[in-house]
Amino acid sequence: MPITVSMIVLGAQLVVPVADGVPTFDVARSCKLDVAATAGLSVDQSTKSCVKDERKAKRQLASQWSKFPAPSRANCTSQESIGGTPSYVSLLTCLQLGQWAR
Repeated sequence: MPITVSMIVLGAQLVVPVADGVPTFDVARSCKLDVAATAGLSVDQSTKSCVKDERKAKRQLASQWSKFPAPSRANCTSQESIGGTPSYVSLLTCLQLGQWAR
């Protein structure tokens, strides 16, 4: 049975891009933008704390990345690309929520 062009096009839409590893985010930039939007601690303290949290979340993601389902990784990673200030903490939370929802 020959494959028609419409079947190929329909099948191609079902492919979900999957990140092979933890994406790379500019956490220093994201933290500076987040701190600028909040008040409280001094800018230096808040930025250092934010960067520390982001690095910790990235290490945790690196050790658990393959345990999360590929569709969840792709979905959460694409969500983090929206808005311009991606966060490893937020990415980890998204992936964990996806596990708990199952």
